[in-house]
Amino acid sequence: MADQTSSRAIKDFLGEAEEILEKLNLDLVTLGDGIESGEGSPDLLNSIFRGAHSFKGLSGMFGFDDISELSHHMENLLDSLRLGKVPLSAALIETLFEVLEVLTRLVHGKGESEDFTFDVTPQIDQINRHLKGDGSDRDRLLASYRIDPDILKVLTEYEEHRLLDNIKKGRNLLRVKANLSLATFDQELAAITELLKKEGEVISTLPSAGDIPDHIGFQLLVGTTISPAQLAAQLQDDNIVVDSLAASAHAASTGRPGTTASAVATAVSAPAVSGEVSASAAEPARIEASEEAAASLRSISRTVRVDIDKLDALMNIVGELVLSKGAIVSLTERFKNEGQNELTMELQKATRVLERRLEDLQKGVMEVRMVPVAQLFDKMVRIVRRVSSERGKKVTLDIRGADTELDKLIVEDLSDPLMHIIRNSIDHGIEAVEERLAAGKSEKGTICLWASQKGNHVVLEVHDDGRGIDPERVRRKAVEQGLITKDAEISQEDVYNLIFRPGFSTSEAVTELSGRGVGMDVVKNNISALSGMIEIDSKVAIGTSISITLPITLAIIKALIVSVSGRTYAIPINSVLETLMVDAGTIHTIERREVIELRETTLPLLRIADAFGLGAETKAANQRLFVVVVGLAEKKMGVVVDELLGQQDVVIKSLGSTLAFVRGISGAADLGNQKTILVLDVGGLMGEVLRGESSFYV
Repeated sequence: MADQTSSRAIKDFLGEAEEILEKLNLDLVTLGDGIESGEGSPDLLNSIFRGAHSFKGLSGMFGFDDISELSHHMENLLDSLRLGKVPLSAALIETLFEVLEVLTRLVHGKGESEDFTFDVTPQIDQINRHLKGDGSDRDRLLASYRIDPDILKVLTEYEEHRLLDNIKKGRNLLRVKANLSLATFDQELAAITELLKKEGEVISTLPSAGDIPDHIGFQLLVGTTISPAQLAAQLQDDNIVVDSLAASAHAASTGRPGTTASAVATAVSAPAVSGEVSASAAEPARIEASEEAAASLRSISRTVRVDIDKLDALMNIVGELVLSKGAIVSLTERFKNEGQNELTMELQKATRVLERRLEDLQKGVMEVRMVPVAQLFDKMVRIVRRVSSERGKKVTLDIRGADTELDKLIVEDLSDPLMHIIRNSIDHGIEAVEERLAAGKSEKGTICLWASQKGNHVVLEVHDDGRGIDPERVRRKAVEQGLITKDAEISQEDVYNLIFRPGFSTSEAVTELSGRGVGMDVVKNNISALSGMIEIDSKVAIGTSISITLPITLAIIKALIVSVSGRTYAIPINSVLETLMVDAGTIHTIERREVIELRETTLPLLRIADAFGLGAETKAANQRLFVVVVGLAEKKMGVVVDELLGQQDVVIKSLGSTLAFVRGISGAADLGNQKTILVLDVGGLMGEVLRGESSFYV
C-alpha cells in the first residue's frame, strides 16, 4: 500500500513539475526575445520568479533535495534580477535555460527512479558568478525625486526596486487612494489595478483605514507618464483620489493629448502629498473590468489536470463499448434473418441511439486528449537558440499554425524526431554568416516550423533557407558506404531518401550534435511508428524542406478490414481514398515497380502478400484484383488485397517495445469477436514503395 501511495505521489509530482517547467520555459523564451531592450517586463519577471519559487517548494515537499537546491539558487538569481541587482543579459538567459534543462532532466529521472541524481554544481557555480555582479545606485536616484520618507519605509525591497526603475525612466510617481466596499473590495481592487496597469505600472498596493463606514481603504503607488488629472479622468469614481508623490518634467511634457499647461505645471511642482484630484462621473469602465476580473477568477477553478493514463483507460472503455455495439448489430442481423421483424426494428432504433451517443462520447474523450502543437514548437525555440549559438550561426525561427491540435501522445513522441530535424537544419543546412553574405543572402538564416491540418491528418513542415542538399555529394557518400553501386540509376527523390538509411552521413567531421551517422534513420522509424510519413525536398543554394504527415489520433479509428492470403488486416479509413477492381492484365512494370494507369496518372502498387512473404497465388491476366487506393499528403499508391470485408471501428493497441519497429505494421486491433488483427502502417508502406522496395519481410 505504501508503494502505491509513493507511486501516486511521484505521479502527482511529475504532473505538477512538468507543468511548472513548461510555463517557465515559455516565459524564459519571451524574456529572451526582449533581451535587446536590456530589461524585462516586471510582470514577466515576477511570473518567472514565482514559478521557480513554487518549483522549489514542490521539490522540497517531496524530499528531492538536489532539485530543491538547484531551484533555490535559480530563485535567488531571479530575485536579484527582478530587484535590479543583476543586469538582464544574453549570458544570464542562457544560464537560466541551462538550469531549466538540468531541472527537466532531474524530474524525468525521478520519474524512472527516485534515486536518480545529477551533478548540479556547474549550474550553481554559473549562478553564483552572475550574483557577484550585484550593485545599486539607490541614493543617487532617490535624491533626484522628493519622496516622503514614511512611504519609503513601508515598501518591500522589490517595490523599492520598481520605484527606482520608474525614476530611471523619468516617470511621474502618483498615489491613488481608494475607499472600497467591504463586500466587493477584492473585485473592485482587481478592476482598478487592471485600469492602472494600462496607464503605467502599479508599484505597490497598501491597505489603510477607510474614510467611509463599511469600506476599506487602499493606497496604490503608480509610475506613469500622465498627470494626476488625466489618471483621475480615467478612473471616474468619487471614492478615488489621485495625488502626486513626485514628478518628472520629461514625463509630464510627454503626456497624452489633452494635458493642459497648468496640469503639467501642477504635476511637476507638486510637493510630497498634494495636488489631490477627485475622480467623478459614472463608473461603467470599472463595472465592466470588475465583471471581467470575477469571470477570470471563476475560470481558474474550472480547469483540472488529468493524468494521460486515465484518459487512455477511458478511451479503452469507449473502445470496448464500440465493440459491444458491433456485437449488438450482429445480433440484430440474426434476428432479422430469423424473421423477428418487430424485435429487429426496435433493436435497430436502439442501436442508432447508442451509436450517436457513443460517437459523442468518443469525440468528447478525443477532444480532451488533443493539445496544440505549440507545446512542441515552443521547445524548439530553445533548441534553435542553443544550437545556433554553439555553431556560431545566426538563425531565426518562424512558427506558424501552433494552434493546430494533435493527440497528446503523438505530440510527446514527436519531440525527439523534430529536435533531430531542427539540429540538422542548423548544423548542415544554415550556412555560416560569411558564407551567407558571400552568397548574397542575409546574415541570419531562417528556419520555418509550420503546422496545418489536412482532412484527418496534420502536416508538419520544416523549411530552411540554407545551402540545400547536394544530390551528387549524397550519391558519392552512398557509393563509399556501399549503399548503392557507382552505376546505379536512381531518381533524385530516391537519392534524398538515402539520408534515412541507418548509419548514413555526409558530414566530414563528428560533432556533439551530428555527423555520427545516427539520427535521420531514427527519425524515420519514430515517424513510421506513429503511422506517419516523412518526405524531403531540396534545392542546392536555396534550402531544404522536410514534411511530416501524421494522423490526428491513434486511438479509436474507422478501418477498412481486408483479407490477404487467408489473413486479416486493417487499413485506417482516414488514409483510404477509394477502392477499385482491376484486371490482373492491366498491371505493368515501370522501373521495377508494378503500376496501373488510373485517370491519366500512374499509380504504384504494393502486393501485401509479397511484401509480407505470404506466398500469394499468381493471378491470370483476366482475373480481377481488389486495389485499395491510399494516400498521405500528395502521395498515393494502390494496395493489392484478396478481399474487402467491410468497415469497422477499431481500437489500436501498441505492439510493445520488442515489435515497435516491425516494418509495415503500426499496431494491433481488437475486432471484438476474440480476434486480433494487425493494422497496416500506410505511411511506412508508402515510403518503402516509393523507394522501390516491394518486399521487406525478414
